[in-house]
Amino acid sequence: MGERVKPNLTIRLCGPRGFCAGVDRAIQIVVLALKAYGAPVYVRHEIVHNRYVVEGLEAKGAVFVEELDEIPEEHRGQPVVFSAHGVPKTVPADAVARNLFYLDATCPLVSKVHKQAMRHQKLGRHVILIGHAGHPEVIGTMGQLPEGAVSLIETIADVDAYQPADPDNLGYVTQTTLSVDDTAGVIARLMERFPNLTAPAADSICYATTNRQEAVKQAAPGCDLFLIVGAPNSSNSKRLVEVATRAGAKCAMLVQRASEIDWDGLGAIATVGLSAGASAPEVIVNEIIEAFRQRYNAVVELADTVEENEHFLVNRELRNIELTAADMAFVNGE
Repeated sequence: MGERVKPNLTIRLCGPRGFCAGVDRAIQIVVLALKAYGAPVYVRHEIVHNRYVVEGLEAKGAVFVEELDEIPEEHRGQPVVFSAHGVPKTVPADAVARNLFYLDATCPLVSKVHKQAMRHQKLGRHVILIGHAGHPEVIGTMGQLPEGAVSLIETIADVDAYQPADPDNLGYVTQTTLSVDDTAGVIARLMERFPNLTAPAADSICYATTNRQEAVKQAAPGCDLFLIVGAPNSSNSKRLVEVATRAGAKCAMLVQRASEIDWDGLGAIATVGLSAGASAPEVIVNEIIEAFRQRYNAVVELADTVEENEHFLVNRELRNIELTAADMAFVNGE
């Protein structure tokens, strides 16, 4: 018996994809802290929404905790890192009260949203946050302001039901990882209902979210299947699945590893789109391409839209620490 002929397949590989500057910085902060202060380095919540990254950091000596009271007395001198999603103001205050040394890995673009929300409030506006309830970024942003100062809006239906105390004194901000199109619809309805609504000084949806959605939107038409590498609790990854479906992919799904793909259930496919959420490392994208190559005569087509060259500096305390080539490869998701 001769070897089975592999079916032909085109993989449209989107760019930009994967790690954004904020994720890259957050991972780097944990790796640098381990170099500078030794293990354990504590991290409050998942530093970014990706199991592979979290497990890789655990192997290096990071310990993930849900809350600061889980840090044992004898390790109080070790650093604790706050995740890229941002934290409510009560968390650093709690760290100070417990005499903990903390490093804040909040993405600078999330910090910018915090400042925009605080500016609205300072100018006497009630803040509307467009975002998903329960997401760590939303909890962090709402936690910058006093209880009751922020109203969360998720959908156009929420806008229609919303009854503010002072309709003429409202300002909005958005979670950085939302669907660009959905948010535009929510903002349009808000402006319709509240013509005096004030926008933030700069767009709250981050460059990486916008760029990844745009690349997927352009690659999706004609795809039999569109795979997004990302975690089920990653907002920006889930939005990419929605974007792919809306833009014309016959089927789109979120996968964390190649082993999650139901290879027997794929049916006849000729074109597959592939992208990755902002916290998904490139090594998993390569793993998935390799898994397709084992089963198909696969050709990779680059579907690039824009080039990203954003870079965010790490905390001042860590800037003089040198990383090895292996550390840098891990930080870059390779």
